[in-house]
Amino acid sequence: MQTTFTPEQLQDPAIARSNKILRTCVHCGFCTATCPTYQVLGDELDSPRGRIYLIKDMLENARVPDAKTVGHIDRCLSCLSCMTTCPSGVDYMHLVDHARAYIEENYRRPLGERALRWLLARIIPYPGRFRLALLGARIGRPFARLMPDPRLRAMLEMAPKVIPPVSPNDAPQVFPATGPRKMRVALMTGCAQKALNTDINDATIRLLRRLGCEVVIARGMGCCGALTHHMGKAAESHAAAARNIAAWMAEARGEGLDAIVINTSGCGTTVKDYKLMFAGDALEADAKAVSALAMDISELLMRLELPPQPSRGMRVAYHAACSLQHGQQIKTYPKELLKRAGFTVVEPADSHLCCGSAGTYNLLQPKISAELKARKVATLEATKPEVIAAGNIGCMMQIGSSTGVPVVHTVELIDWATGGPEPRALIEARP
Repeated sequence: MQTTFTPEQLQDPAIARSNKILRTCVHCGFCTATCPTYQVLGDELDSPRGRIYLIKDMLENARVPDAKTVGHIDRCLSCLSCMTTCPSGVDYMHLVDHARAYIEENYRRPLGERALRWLLARIIPYPGRFRLALLGARIGRPFARLMPDPRLRAMLEMAPKVIPPVSPNDAPQVFPATGPRKMRVALMTGCAQKALNTDINDATIRLLRRLGCEVVIARGMGCCGALTHHMGKAAESHAAAARNIAAWMAEARGEGLDAIVINTSGCGTTVKDYKLMFAGDALEADAKAVSALAMDISELLMRLELPPQPSRGMRVAYHAACSLQHGQQIKTYPKELLKRAGFTVVEPADSHLCCGSAGTYNLLQPKISAELKARKVATLEATKPEVIAAGNIGCMMQIGSSTGVPVVHTVELIDWATGGPEPRALIEARP
């Protein structure tokens, strides 16, 4: 794609990077075939190729974004399926991130939208606040249909029926390995996950200890910054990321770390990108070190060589989270691990397509999200599974809200297969 940025514009590192990305695109249109929003809406401007044209025009002309452009970019899930498909290697992720930051700086949204985004950014990344919000949403849930704004209805309907108590395992501490220590790893406990499902971190800690890892919950660690990053709120997301970098580097410089293990793939994609988020910054060296240490739980388990387990005869439908298969290009490890743990693994049709969760997308774009959720649940249920496994809390909540099949994290099943307790979702699903 030909671009016409001026030499003065190209002095801006963000513009220079976006210029390189834009010039990589050859207009082939392969991305439209795998774009969820294009499949649902059928509008070229709601495809990666269409959004690339809009972003190019906006950035080249230093234009104040208009409502139409903002709407099309807001409707992008950042599922990154287009990046897996693109034969030219267009780095769409960083291009749309730049566009969102530009919009945040140069576009004044309607008051209601600004308030909603402000509220989400002030609540979800903070587990204590999020718990209180979920409790309030549970009380208001019976009145969801009376809400005039579909986004507010989605927020109320998102609240789980049961909010788990705070897990003591999420507090800063060190868990010794069971038996000889093979590795020393830091576990990212997340933010929303700590409020929505404490079983995931508990299962991860048990499993890693059993496999010879000393597990560190670093003091000062918090939200990865993904939620505000995808809203274009660069200052807030970078502040959250900087806190994590400081917390993990304190451990790395102290007793050392072999890995930073992450069991929420949306967070993992962001942490692995810290190296680029802080390019040219004073924190660049530490950010690179953290990104190099960051591993999805499935990557670490493959390195630890999980021992094969006897067959359980249980049929597991594996849902591939977009942030894992497209964002981190990890496609086979979770399935291999589940098979090694004794489960029969099946995959739904169109497994490359998003479930519609995508961070806060299901709250900000509820109509499109609901359509994608219905399609995903239908394809998963068509496999006749006894349980659905996923590696991302957002996907688990999204899919679990529309199916009677129990939904668990992949690590919960592997923990159970290797000596841990049966996942709570399986127990509760029994008649």
